[in-house]
Amino acid sequence: MRRSKRYEMDLTTGALLPKILQYSGPLVLTGVLQLLYNAADIVVVGRFAGAQSLAAVGSTGSLINLLVNVLMGLNVGASVLVARSFGAGDMKGVQQAVHTTIAVALVSGFLVGAGGVALARPLLELMGSPDDVIDAAALYVRIYFFGMPFNMLYNFGAAILRAVGDTKRPLYYLSISGVVNVALNLLLVIVFRMDVAGVAVATVASQAVSMVLVLVCLIRSEGPIHLNWRRLRIHLPELKEIVRVGLPAGLQGSIFSISNVLIQSSINSFGSIAMAGNAAASNLEGFVYTAMNSIYQADITFASQNYGAGKLDRVRKTMWYCLGTVIAIGLALGLGFYAFGAQLLSVYNSDPEVIRFGLLRMGIILPTYFLCGMMDTMVGQLRGLGYSIMPMIVSLTGACVLRVVWIFTVFANPAWHTLQVLYLSYPISWAVTFLAHLTCYYLSAYKKVREKK
Repeated sequence: MRRSKRYEMDLTTGALLPKILQYSGPLVLTGVLQLLYNAADIVVVGRFAGAQSLAAVGSTGSLINLLVNVLMGLNVGASVLVARSFGAGDMKGVQQAVHTTIAVALVSGFLVGAGGVALARPLLELMGSPDDVIDAAALYVRIYFFGMPFNMLYNFGAAILRAVGDTKRPLYYLSISGVVNVALNLLLVIVFRMDVAGVAVATVASQAVSMVLVLVCLIRSEGPIHLNWRRLRIHLPELKEIVRVGLPAGLQGSIFSISNVLIQSSINSFGSIAMAGNAAASNLEGFVYTAMNSIYQADITFASQNYGAGKLDRVRKTMWYCLGTVIAIGLALGLGFYAFGAQLLSVYNSDPEVIRFGLLRMGIILPTYFLCGMMDTMVGQLRGLGYSIMPMIVSLTGACVLRVVWIFTVFANPAWHTLQVLYLSYPISWAVTFLAHLTCYYLSAYKKVREKK
């Protein structure tokens, strides 16, 4: 038996809920480690460089997501293709998908990296970054995008492993790179006084470590996910399928980021202290989101493998198990984090005003965060079945467009021009979009898939 077999998981047989939890557990820990990258950046720079540096690093998230999310959508398409071929027992298809995926990651990483370096400051100016923040924020973004090829190769390589049920090794590799990130943060910021540049360099270096580890894993694998550099090329049928599923997902993420950029721009108008409080609260919320997002990823992979195997009853049951699990996680972690909000925010910055602004956001977002998890889980189910245009249209209409309309109507009203009213756009859009996804699933997607099979 090949060595990597013990890491893979057949998701088409056995009890569903235990396997969903077994698959999702390492994903939660992996997501937490990825957030600790950002948390380490924000905590170190906030404690040792000040509120303005904290605002500079924290305010770049929506811009980075705007430029990266199209590639992350292709990542989803690659994962669906590998998982479906693996579930159907098509090992030649898995091989072609693996080499196409890595080739796409390499090319797109260089292209997006160059674009991010060139456009960093102009885009930050469009977002209305304050004069006391923009120089440091632009420097952080440029260094971050310099390491984009490392970031893409790791994420696409990890997606291949997860598509065959292996969520453990990406966790191990990220653990190692996480230690590198924290150590370099402390060294470069505290010892060498590199401020924002220090945390950016630490992030890029840690991404390079995780990239090397995941590529070595694929090269040493003896199964269908084995990577051979001599066979690295883009196979057009596989590329078309990756783009068909992944491009709408990526466009959805990028357009979502436009609404988030508008929200960040609105927050910027309240000053650097409000920006710092928002950045700290957003980072804490990320820990809840990453736990819920692991269920979304599980839903995609379980649905894809079982669809490839022709087991549609397991596809439907996967959706309901994932919805129940994400509600439990969202409520437990959301309410728990809010209960200790002041203490957690003080880790990032001890300024009472920063903490006050952070609690203002957390009080609205965290108790309702489970709605976001439910919305994403429905998207995962639809994408796992090969539908990508439908969830894109529904998500953009129900969440993105609704938020933009909210900003230019309700929030624009002088009587309601407050951060509380701005943050309310999140739970309202999550609830509306979830209901729309559920309706489309039963009226169209699942019915058509059953007829096709």
